[in-house]
Amino acid sequence: MVTPTYYLLHVADPEKSSGFYAGLFGRPPVETSATFVLFVLDGGIKVGLWSKATVEPATGGAPGALEIGVALKAPAEVDAFHESWLARGLPVLQPPTDMDFGRSMMVNDPDGHRIRLFAVTM
Repeated sequence: MVTPTYYLLHVADPEKSSGFYAGLFGRPPVETSATFVLFVLDGGIKVGLWSKATVEPATGGAPGALEIGVALKAPAEVDAFHESWLARGLPVLQPPTDMDFGRSMMVNDPDGHRIRLFAVTM
């Protein structure tokens, strides 16, 4: 069983959106860059604001598109999940890929919502 712990919103301007979410959450982000901002909420839930111009794979979603993120402990867990997903005959949007933050893969739910499984390796 996997437990979602990380929510990614694809936004036009992460810095601008950061101000809105800082006010909403009542706390500053714990990480900020030109293309990504991260908030850690009570209970450990994370909300990331990722530039829709740089998110991989590119999103085709209208405003409001988001990802459900599931943090795994190691890159090998991403690969193992990928193999188990394929063994069940389920489609994969992005196979395990090494990205600037770590190992990542993406699947869709039946409605097309994106679910990213990843292991941070930085």
